[in-house]
Amino acid sequence: MSLKEWFGKGPKGDWVDIGAPKKKGKFQACGRKSTKSSKRKYPKCVPRSKAKSMTAAQRKSAVARKRAKPQGVGGKPTNVRTIARKKKTVRKRRAKK
Repeated sequence: MSLKEWFGKGPKGDWVDIGAPKKKGKFQACGRKSTKSSKRKYPKCVPRSKAKSMTAAQRKSAVARKRAKPQGVGGKPTNVRTIARKKKTVRKRRAKK
């Protein structure tokens, strides 16, 4: 599969940037042309089907976590989980008398 198929529209692609929403719940295409000339911030891209299934709070959380990490260290992309796992709570056991 080529990158054109992966990021293009169709059954194998159609990725969108959840950090740059449009009106009426639509999303812009994934990526940006240039980091220096673009006004858009660092993109958080997911498949369109995943973006539609996420709540607004989940999208906001994923974008915030990605932008909080250092970007492009060593030429590698920054990856974060799309849906954050819930932290497990530790319960203290009561001592029996």
